[in-house]
Amino acid sequence: MTVEKQNIREIPTEEIAQFLTSKGEKAFRAKQIRQWIWQKGVHSFDEMTNLPKSTRELLAGQYIFDSLTTDRIQSATDGTTKTAWRLHDGNYVESVLIPGNDRYTVCVSSQAGCQLGCSFCATGTLGFKRNLTPGEIFDQVVAAREEAEKRESQLSNIVFMGMGEPLMNYDNVLRAIDRITAEDGLAMSPSRITVSTAGIPDKIRQLADDDVRFNLAVSLHSAREEIRSKLMPVNRAHSLAELAESLKYFTGKTGIRPTFEYLLLAGINDSLEDAKVLAAYCRQFPVKINIIEYNAVENSPFRHSPEKQRDIFIRFLESCNMIVNIRRSKGKDIDAACGQLANKANKKK
Repeated sequence: MTVEKQNIREIPTEEIAQFLTSKGEKAFRAKQIRQWIWQKGVHSFDEMTNLPKSTRELLAGQYIFDSLTTDRIQSATDGTTKTAWRLHDGNYVESVLIPGNDRYTVCVSSQAGCQLGCSFCATGTLGFKRNLTPGEIFDQVVAAREEAEKRESQLSNIVFMGMGEPLMNYDNVLRAIDRITAEDGLAMSPSRITVSTAGIPDKIRQLADDDVRFNLAVSLHSAREEIRSKLMPVNRAHSLAELAESLKYFTGKTGIRPTFEYLLLAGINDSLEDAKVLAAYCRQFPVKINIIEYNAVENSPFRHSPEKQRDIFIRFLESCNMIVNIRRSKGKDIDAACGQLANKANKKK
């Protein structure tokens, strides 16, 4: 009779210690194993060199790693690198390493595919496959950190803006962030992490109740109910008013100023009137606004907002004392920019 092996990154340290002692091993080995997994980011028991070979063989007979396998790496002319990862069950996700100011940011995925179906986003065309485990999210960060170090730099920021809706994988995302920020993990500062959501009000409230210390970004894209509902089906279930109430709760409880991501689309949401409605919506709570360039997606009806129109839009917001930044997209030539992650190569397999 074969016993199905457990994913060791899903097993509490105490349970690993109990397993070891039941086999005549020392309980302190469990702490060593935890350090190998979450501080050093190893992906096999053979790498745990301070454990006896017999202990490593015992572990290999009981547990597995839910590791990622590199499927394809693409490099853009601006230094951006996109990696397609094959998951243990044959699904695929992508992460993007983005250069800037002598440091790097990694854009990680939280789900294989996405169930929200935003009309401007390539990932939505894949449908939803499954949630990523904390280990699969963690591995994307470890790989990015190692690549940054190879380039004689460092990984400074993590953004959950890859494939999937992070708050629809709430528990696993927060567990991954816990291991990334813990002193006995990667020890990265929560202030260097941003979780981006399409706007799930009950989960935003839960973030506040859980007293998170990382940053929150909300993909808004329109402050008009009808337009946002067309762009983002999630708005049909959770209105702009409901989203605003959750953000008031979040800012009031955490003191963290969220960021609105606003994708400018020609003739859709880039008029002066759109800017006025957005400014009025933003007065309800402290917020920053990131204006994002539209990145072409195959068979998409949308177009990039003209530079002149973009400037009019931004100038009005600034005249209302709004904090506005233009987020320049990188990695366009390898489909690694915002809204382009769809793993084209593997869709054809």
